[in-house]
Amino acid sequence: MPSTPSVIIAVTARLDSRFVDISIGKVVETLLEAVVLVFLVMFLFLQNWRFTLIPTIVVPVALLGTFGVLLVLGFSINVLTMFGMVLVVGIVVDDAIVVVENVERIMSEEGLSPREATRKAMGQISGAIIGVTVVLISVFVPLAFFTGAVGNIYRQFSAVMTASIAFSAFMALSLTPALCATLLKQVEAGHAHAKTGFYGWFNRGFASTAKRYEGFLVRLLNRTGRMLLVYVAIVAGVGWLTYRLPTSFLPNEDQGYILVNIQLPPGATANRTLQVMQQVEGFVLKQPEVRSMVGVLGFNFSGQGQNSALAFVTLKDWDERKGEAQSAQALARRTFGALMGVKDAFIFPLSPPPIPELGSATGFAFRLQDRGGNGREALIAARNQLLGMASQSKLLAGVRPDGLEDAPQLQLVIDRDKASALGVGFEAINATISTAIGSAYVNDFQSGERLQRVVVQADAQARMQPEDLLRLTAPNSKGQPVPLATFATTRWVTGAMQSIRYNGYPTMRIAGDAAPGVSTGEAMAEMERLAGQLPPGFGFEWTGQSREERLAGATAVLLFGFSLLAVFLCLAALYESWSIPLAVILVVPLGVLGVVLATMGRGFSNDVYFKIGLITIIGLSAKNAVLIIEFAKDLQAQGRTALQAVLEAAHLRFRPIVMTSMAFVLGVLPLAIASGAGSASQRSIGTGVMGGMVSAVTLSVLFVPVFFVVVRRLFKGSERQRRFYAHELEDPPAAAAAPVAKGHGEQA
Repeated sequence: MPSTPSVIIAVTARLDSRFVDISIGKVVETLLEAVVLVFLVMFLFLQNWRFTLIPTIVVPVALLGTFGVLLVLGFSINVLTMFGMVLVVGIVVDDAIVVVENVERIMSEEGLSPREATRKAMGQISGAIIGVTVVLISVFVPLAFFTGAVGNIYRQFSAVMTASIAFSAFMALSLTPALCATLLKQVEAGHAHAKTGFYGWFNRGFASTAKRYEGFLVRLLNRTGRMLLVYVAIVAGVGWLTYRLPTSFLPNEDQGYILVNIQLPPGATANRTLQVMQQVEGFVLKQPEVRSMVGVLGFNFSGQGQNSALAFVTLKDWDERKGEAQSAQALARRTFGALMGVKDAFIFPLSPPPIPELGSATGFAFRLQDRGGNGREALIAARNQLLGMASQSKLLAGVRPDGLEDAPQLQLVIDRDKASALGVGFEAINATISTAIGSAYVNDFQSGERLQRVVVQADAQARMQPEDLLRLTAPNSKGQPVPLATFATTRWVTGAMQSIRYNGYPTMRIAGDAAPGVSTGEAMAEMERLAGQLPPGFGFEWTGQSREERLAGATAVLLFGFSLLAVFLCLAALYESWSIPLAVILVVPLGVLGVVLATMGRGFSNDVYFKIGLITIIGLSAKNAVLIIEFAKDLQAQGRTALQAVLEAAHLRFRPIVMTSMAFVLGVLPLAIASGAGSASQRSIGTGVMGGMVSAVTLSVLFVPVFFVVVRRLFKGSERQRRFYAHELEDPPAAAAAPVAKGHGEQA
């Protein structure tokens, strides 16, 4: 069998490449499914292929533009960037939907030509589109400034989202109006949607829902105090649920293979290791989900030695395996249970980590450090004490030393005085031992048509016992052979096979996993609690994936804080007001509630994808608020009270908000129910954003009008703004002076 670490690298690279190729293929399928679902949602609401075609054209244009930006920035097409593409499909059509819906409403109610209706519609909603774009881009920009492994993930999502949203807004202000004026056909004033069949049933149902919503909203606006108490309760609930949500770094992926780490007792020979490997092979190859296995002797993730071995178990394609019972994680658990009875060997199957460069397996990587200079024996005792406490914890599983144990070693004791008297130097002794016990390259010679290498080494029978070592001869200064037995003796000692330091301190490596149903964050907290019970002078640190998980949790508050601050400042600059951005920001916890509930409901944890979903929902929640508040602000500038303005704005924006939100929810639905390669990551991010969008649209249409009324009552605006509003009322522009339509065939 091969025995060099280069084989490990080659096999791992081949397996990882296969997983990445299949994962990207699955994400492409998910992307196409998302586009189809978004198209169906738009057709359901617009019920006209011309209106539906216009937003659909925007999707490939925006995505192609995003690919160009990624090329310029030096990113590649990988699983992360493709996740961003799927996530953004439901967002890039939003601006186009808002434009098309407003054009369609004006044409239906006023009978204007497509060109005139487009011009009037753009005068009404251009500000809202710019505001929405500013909000969404400002949310994702802070992601690009984080460093480390987590920063690499954030930056790729940030690049995809900001580029796609920018292209979407550009299309909504340029291509979409041009397509509306060109492709649409004029209809008579008062024209309404279908009244019979499926579409008639849908239109009547939606109109009834909208009417009930408006009546319910009037009652809520007369009870703003109670609504604010409900909002405070929601915010408190969001904080409590977020605190209770278990944490992790990334979801464990079924990457199509597992690793089997094999460790025999110190001093075990290669023949014994080979026998254990054959037992592992005999069990693994009988499993229905296994395709092949490659075994490597002399090396594993603990170190090198004759008592070490590693096996790579390749599984069948995901489509050929039946559910969770034949997943990589299930096979690892089954293999561990079946082979734990093998004598004289510790066999531990491992699932590879989501990011190969951050460790060799899932779980946690713990480093116990001797910071007080207690010595190696005390460090080993502290490690054993920690392992004993971990074995009793219900939150931990498979906690084990990650390294080679101390082993018997043959020590050669040289009498320096005798060796000097006999004229034998240490260079000669070293050369003799290394050549006989190890080997030494001499030269090459030609044998027929091949070039053979000459390697010198003592015969196997002459290097088996300690006495064999003393029979070796070393040349003295006169070139005469001198037996080592004349000036040296041997004795057996126990010594370290590895010398491990971490940040300069003597260290013991410990690895482990969370118990079933427990997150890695809870397991790491338990390890920290147990390490606190060790004697003084011992510390610990996390490394690899565990360290990145800790860093990701530490930067989460900064991430959300910068995103909210960026949204607030951009809106304040856009509207020249502090009150309007406040009304928008207040809606964010309503979306976060759905993210947390959906994540907890499916048993997921607070990982990197959860945080990306939260950032996305911050932007989308604010987007829905901007669509209402932008119209309400303009209507209030025309002389309506805050209550009248927000009621009319909510009525006008209810349909496009529901349409764009449904398009986004169905756009990410393929992510939330994904299966196969890369499905764990897709489900993690899809579930969060889908749940967040549902709660955001359900609650924001009720709370945003309340926020607007309360904020406008508390903040009357600056003197400059009041003069501006007075000027608008005295000499309103043509577009603003025109009555604002309430619905199909109904004038304000």
